Formats: sequence, structure tokens, C-alpha cells
Amino acid sequence: MRRFVLLILFTLIYSVNAFSQCAMCRSTLENNISNGNVGIAAGINTGILYLLSLPYLAVMVLGYLWYRNSKRNATKLDSSPA
Repeated sequence: MRRFVLLILFTLIYSVNAFSQCAMCRSTLENNISNGNVGIAAGINTGILYLLSLPYLAVMVLGYLWYRNSKRNATKLDSSPA
């Protein structure tokens, strides 16, 4: 139980640093957009979408490989002599 409480405590402490980074990026983007430089904002948005899509893509690939492997094993079991 003590380890669990320490894990939660460390997670909360380090999440504060993550929130501060988001605020820094937001203020930088707002300054650049107000100055007419939209290119940096578009690049950061593209990076966010890239980071968002990779875990889903990895899960889909692993799911497909698992499905293909299970189908192949089922076919081997069906075709084996009894």
C-alpha cells in the first residue's frame, strides 16, 4: 500500500511539470499567431496529431497480427488429422 501511495504522489508531482510545458507552448503559439507567423502553430498541431495517432496505429497493427496468427493456427487445427 505504501508503494502505491508513493507512486501516486510522484505521479502528481511530475504531472505539474507536464502542465507547465503545455502552458509554455500555448503562450508561444499565441504570440506567433498574433505576429502573423502561422507556420509554427501548424507544425506543432501536426506534431500533436502525429503523436496522437501512433499508439492507435501500433494497436491496430498488433491486433491485425494477432488476428492473422489466430486464423492461421485455427486453419492448422482444422486441417490436422484427428
